[in-house]
Amino acid sequence: MACCPKSIIEDVLKKHDKITHVYFVACGGSYAGLYPAKYFLQSEAKDLIIGHYSSNEFCHATPKALGKDSIVITQSFSGTTPETVRAAGIAQEVGAASIAVTFDAESPLAKNADHVVTYGTTKEANDNGHAKALWLAVEILNQIEGYAHYDAFMASYEKYNEIVPVAKEKFAPTAKAWAEKYGEEKLIYVMGSGPNYGVTYSYAICLLQEMQWIHSSAIHSGEYFHGPFEITDKDVPFIMMMSTGRTRALDQRALDFLHRFGEKIMVLDNEEMGLNALDSNVAEFFNQIFTAALLDMFYMDLCEVRKHPRPTRRYMWKLKY
Repeated sequence: MACCPKSIIEDVLKKHDKITHVYFVACGGSYAGLYPAKYFLQSEAKDLIIGHYSSNEFCHATPKALGKDSIVITQSFSGTTPETVRAAGIAQEVGAASIAVTFDAESPLAKNADHVVTYGTTKEANDNGHAKALWLAVEILNQIEGYAHYDAFMASYEKYNEIVPVAKEKFAPTAKAWAEKYGEEKLIYVMGSGPNYGVTYSYAICLLQEMQWIHSSAIHSGEYFHGPFEITDKDVPFIMMMSTGRTRALDQRALDFLHRFGEKIMVLDNEEMGLNALDSNVAEFFNQIFTAALLDMFYMDLCEVRKHPRPTRRYMWKLKY
């Protein structure tokens, strides 16, 4: 049972004649945490078939293609999410390679995995589930199909640790000002696209709805003009996640419209915050990890302004569901 993504994939390929399918399976914030890896492989792989499932759906509507030619990557910080633990077990039952990404290497999830990648044990900016799963995806592609920008990715993976503290210092005053200005809002929409869509989703359902009890919805920038833009007006707050990379044009188009008809607009622009310091061939794939690190500052300020601490829940962990 290895912890390094490179050695894990090397071991998987020794034990499996071929890999044709890769499934990413988790719930809630961890489901979103697998999004950068899923986005990377869907973007860069030529032959691999990629799936991204909410754990309970994977368990109840298991894809028939799942088998010995598959890798299943599950994620749960605690490693105790029942649906995800079961999903990892299903992967093992059919002979797929089961890889768990978790904080606790002794958790129930880890026990249902052939390999475990741990995170959250250091203060490094890339020591999180988003980043570790992304590294796994890069190793899968490089070792199966080859990846021309592998060295650039690994160099950027390390450089990322240097740019995040600088970006946080730059963003801190803005985050605090936003929290003070929008802390009493009852509804905040979150919008983003491409490599930023996972954090768009998780910020809406986890940080705003779950943890702050603020009504929210994640809107894909490319889908904004196919329905959601009708609710735009000066009284409706939006957080706009501006990515760097190929889908930035989608974000810019949506932001231009917001500026025409809205007023309560919070813009987090990864280019302005310094993500472009990474190699241009791979910077795009770091969007979500970077955005999440900065938005967490806004969230912590929001907790303080609203007098609503992060652990506050009404139902989660308090009753059977």
